Amino acid sequence: MSQLSSHLFISVKQLIENAKSSIVRNINTAMLLTYFEIGKVIIENEQDGKDRAEYAKETLKNLSKQLTKEFGRGYSVDNLQWMRKFYLMYQNRISEKYETVSRNSAEAVIYESVSRNSFFSLSWSHYIQLMKIENSDERNFYEIEANQNNWSVRELTRQFNSAIYERLALSRNEKEVKKLAQKGQIIEKPTDVLKSHYVLEFLDLNEDNRYSESDLETGIINKLEHFMLELGKGFLFEGRQRRFTFEGDSFFVDLVFYNRLLRCFVLFDLKIGKLTHQDIGQMQMYVNYYDRKVKLEEENPTIGIILCKEENKTVIEFTLPENNNTIFAKEYRAILPSKEELKKQIG
Repeated sequence: MSQLSSHLFISVKQLIENAKSSIVRNINTAMLLTYFEIGKVIIENEQDGKDRAEYAKETLKNLSKQLTKEFGRGYSVDNLQWMRKFYLMYQNRISEKYETVSRNSAEAVIYESVSRNSFFSLSWSHYIQLMKIENSDERNFYEIEANQNNWSVRELTRQFNSAIYERLALSRNEKEVKKLAQKGQIIEKPTDVLKSHYVLEFLDLNEDNRYSESDLETGIINKLEHFMLELGKGFLFEGRQRRFTFEGDSFFVDLVFYNRLLRCFVLFDLKIGKLTHQDIGQMQMYVNYYDRKVKLEEENPTIGIILCKEENKTVIEFTLPENNNTIFAKEYRAILPSKEELKKQIG
């Protein structure tokens, strides 16, 4: 194939692929807006019924039979109930312009919305998971994060089950917690990357201490993609057991990452026991070395995170300076936490 023919093929191929992606996005948006409109019609129909509960139950059953006969799968009673809930939960999202259009032009509303703006950017399966979250702020946070980070439905479910919203909220004031619901997780300063603790249930470790720090490190490397999803936004893996030497003595940093949003190195030291002041001193040396020997002048100061089985708040308080913004100790959990317990801590 000549160079000209090859270039032509690549150009045409790109056009076709872009068109396919656009079609898929538009179909998804049209489907979601259709489900939204179906939910609205169901609600309006219920309001005209005399005995709302029984009327709605029987109506959805009959409607499901008729739609399934006409259009096939996708219109079960359960799915119709989700469409109903979809409208109730997201009705304020649709602008007044589209809400006040007459029922006769409902189809025009859907397709004009597709061409002008996508109100719903995730899949129907994503929204079913989101609708299980009753707290609207929490639900908004997960929708934003799923969209920005391209979470699969499985990853969205995992992040919800691991209570990422509560773990981020625990380290923030009321104003910052509100931002989570409005903008998702914004990374602007070192503390923005931190959670109250880290959940490593994907390593399949026992809660007892019958594993070594080497086992913990190897488990993380073997499940690196999962670990980086747990860390959050902007992390790039740089290496493990990074070595440096002072006067013949060698030292090794367990895990080294770079955060492109903070523009700095993030070092992890793994500890399977309770935090000690020696652990903090060791991390301080690692951070100092990276700041003085590795990082570029235009990059920001290195962050050190000691991932330990048990924090020691008193040791942290009296070992680190009050204005510390570079070294942190965080617990990890080998099993998923209790969301109810975390919600109580938020208050």
